[in-house]
Amino acid sequence: MLLLTESKMTSLSRQAPNSTIGPLRLARETGSDSHKMQTQAEMDRNLASHAVLTGPATEAAGRLRVLHVISYMGRGGAEMGILKLIAGLGEEFEHCICTTRGFDPDFVRSSFSEEKMFVAGSAAPKLQFPLFRLASIMRKYRPHIVHTRNWGALEAVPAARLAGVPVVVHSEHGYEVDMFAGLPMRRRLFRRAAYAMTDAIFAVTRELRDFHARQAWIRPERMGVMYNGVDTQRFAPCIQTRLAMRRELGLPEDSFVIGAVGRLVPIKDHQTLLKAAALLFARGIDVRVVLVGSGPERERLQATAAGALEGRVCFAGDSDRVPGMLNAIDVFVLPSLGEGMSNTLLEAMACGLPVFATNVGGNPEIIEDNLNGSLFAPGDVEWLANKLQLLASDPSLIRQLGTAARNYAIESFSLSRMLETYRSFYLALAARRQVAAARTDTAHVRN
Repeated sequence: MLLLTESKMTSLSRQAPNSTIGPLRLARETGSDSHKMQTQAEMDRNLASHAVLTGPATEAAGRLRVLHVISYMGRGGAEMGILKLIAGLGEEFEHCICTTRGFDPDFVRSSFSEEKMFVAGSAAPKLQFPLFRLASIMRKYRPHIVHTRNWGALEAVPAARLAGVPVVVHSEHGYEVDMFAGLPMRRRLFRRAAYAMTDAIFAVTRELRDFHARQAWIRPERMGVMYNGVDTQRFAPCIQTRLAMRRELGLPEDSFVIGAVGRLVPIKDHQTLLKAAALLFARGIDVRVVLVGSGPERERLQATAAGALEGRVCFAGDSDRVPGMLNAIDVFVLPSLGEGMSNTLLEAMACGLPVFATNVGGNPEIIEDNLNGSLFAPGDVEWLANKLQLLASDPSLIRQLGTAARNYAIESFSLSRMLETYRSFYLALAARRQVAAARTDTAHVRN
């Protein structure tokens, strides 16, 4: 197994987007000493040796083919991350997506291409293990790299080995409610076995890495960390957009508007947000709520809103105008019971919004408490209401926290940085396996 250690992967993700990023150091596991921290001198030597690796390879004339495997292709964080990579990595890469449980046709038609989609399994909620169908798809497409994501696509790891795919990568991107008590033994055993078959494994936050390392009985250092990124040009504050969107949504210009973007599912706990808003309204604050997204919890949330918040909650549904929706609100709230690394949290920060999020998952790795937002305990309605009331009475504090949030998003979580990290990651793995030319320039990354 080729290993990409956390320190090396994080080093890539933290470098400035315009700098030349050296290769990932890939070494066969030979014991505990194989994961020692690189010195700067070692990194410089690796960069020099990388130039030798980037010479003629077996398929240097072609593009690097990447097959992204996920359980279902719809509007979600991991799915949007795949689309960012496909749109931004450049013409030296070719991408297709394979799902194990189908896809949303409308979403795929509007954001990708059905012609580049493979489906290995059924959308029916039943046990399935499409190992051989996955292997057949891989033999047909002949990818250089298979990148699987989360539990729902993990069977694609042994399928890729069965199909003779040169490079296999797996990454973990988030939580479901049933994961909090720990994973079932069969999942833990299969994860450990699948992880051992990969060339690299990583998670999108340190906290998520530590969780899955514990569940798979491996050392955290065997998993890397690669943070998500946000397009800080598309997601940016705009007063004209704010005014126009407020008019469109029927929000008074002087109302205090709080909002959230995400699937309306139990793990997101939007009930806590609505209960806090109800407390604010009971205290005489002209509060409005905007919820962007859809899901099975919508009816329950509408029932809650029909009580103390009648006429004050806008259920916007799924939207491709999220930047405008975010500009219409004053404070972004993420009340989730669990999170991997929230893309919507980064988007809200890039739009210059203060962010209040639960102290779970990767949220503490994004929010600097009381500098660009605040963290709170899941379900703590009273704390959230009190903190929101403080901001409702102090517009200057909203601007201060929002400015700090946007600056932090630009400095630490830009899309260009994420794209260059992934590009270097894929090319280094491909070069190690001698399947494609690996370049060290950054000109092919689309901002």
